[in-house]
Amino acid sequence: MTVMIPFEDGQKNLDWLALTDALAAGHDGPRADVADVFLYEGDNTLLNRSAWIAGLGLAVKCATIFPGNKDAGKPVIGGAVNLFSGQDGALEAILDFALVTKWKTAGDSLLAARRLARPDSNHILIVGAGTVGHSLREAYGTAFPQAQFTVWNRSPEGAEAMQEAFPDVAIANDLETAVRSADIITSATMSTAPIIKGAWLQPGQHVDLIGAYRPDMREVDDDALNRARVFVDSRETTIGHIGELKIPIAAGAFDAGDVVADYYQLDRFQRHNPDEITLFKNGGGAHLDLMTSRYVLEAWSA
Repeated sequence: MTVMIPFEDGQKNLDWLALTDALAAGHDGPRADVADVFLYEGDNTLLNRSAWIAGLGLAVKCATIFPGNKDAGKPVIGGAVNLFSGQDGALEAILDFALVTKWKTAGDSLLAARRLARPDSNHILIVGAGTVGHSLREAYGTAFPQAQFTVWNRSPEGAEAMQEAFPDVAIANDLETAVRSADIITSATMSTAPIIKGAWLQPGQHVDLIGAYRPDMREVDDDALNRARVFVDSRETTIGHIGELKIPIAAGAFDAGDVVADYYQLDRFQRHNPDEITLFKNGGGAHLDLMTSRYVLEAWSA
């Protein structure tokens, strides 16, 4: 019998740290077979992501991203996630798209931050006050409970709305100043041109990049990549697909071989010293949706 898992009830038994442990365990198993289809029309995107992992099953996630919907008061992102049994192919669950996306996206970044950011990080800057930014405040708050949070957003209204949701979050008016003073910078914007400059980065910082998901999108410049030790969640779904790495590699400004590791090399996700700058590119990927969906279903069933 197929289970329907809605958003609010579906996340009642979920835990951010437990999810990162589940993602780490998922990468200890067989490598995922992943296939992505990207279709574009103007600024709009259709992502069809599928994954198959022996022992975890299969997942198909369809997502539509229509940035113009924001001005019309409509959801920017829509879609659904289907989770199938790896034993007989039966449809085990249909999960709310927003539920899986929220926990997968922020959990993906949190796993890297738990291993790369300094444990004493006490000032976290969130760049972008959208839906993902709200999720990042929740997720990072569990792993860094002592941290103070600041948000920078292009529009003051977005930052103010986030502050209403999280009264302890301060609002930054100048991005450069905010970046220079943060221990962790986590960015989730829709930018197609770098907004975070490598010249602003300070020793010991951890940079977490989430927003760019298309070949023409970037959040940091070449200097930021070259000043940091760079990590990704998946080489297959980032290096040749997302502008954050694809553009500088094509221009000869960055070498794909300089990516230190992805999550199938989790033992290499380590900070060598307190002063080095680490940078993580969150590319998502259907295998992470599958791991997250399996975690959600198990928590729901329990």
